[in-house]
Amino acid sequence: MDNSIGGLESSSMAKGYDISDAMLKTSKIRLLLSRTICPGKFMILIAGSVADVDAAVKAGIERAAESLVDSFVIPNIHPDIFPAIEGTSQVGELEALGILETFSVASTIEAADAAVKAANVKPIELKLAMAMGGKGMATFTGSVAAITAAIEAGAFNAGMKGMLVHKTVIPQPRKELLSDII
Repeated sequence: MDNSIGGLESSSMAKGYDISDAMLKTSKIRLLLSRTICPGKFMILIAGSVADVDAAVKAGIERAAESLVDSFVIPNIHPDIFPAIEGTSQVGELEALGILETFSVASTIEAADAAVKAANVKPIELKLAMAMGGKGMATFTGSVAAITAAIEAGAFNAGMKGMLVHKTVIPQPRKELLSDII
């Protein structure tokens, strides 16, 4: 059962494939993403049990050596984060819209997890680094009060590391704004 997520960013695209292979050979994990990202880096995201993800990330860090940019493990991640990363979230009625923008993949995922654990909101999508200069963006829907609480929690999480770019809460967003989000 996937209850943990981990990730690693490498400054080398070529080394990224080597790191991915080492992580996959270390423990029983599921590969969520393994790809080049802007600006010329490589990102690996994995899921699995806390112990397996932790072991794989540690192996990845060791293999990455000087190419390591960032890494993270989130134990007991909220289950709604996985479909948001994979682009398969099912959003019914769109209420208020909350947006968190951060400077890195890791900080986007960590802030999104904090947001959904803080209030009753539905993550829509996590956009991670591609065509975004290496930044990330998480979008959520829910009541204005819930979105406000969630965005504040996520922004606090990202801000603690100096990774928050911007946060936005939009009550009753116009449908024209949503074509790129949902």
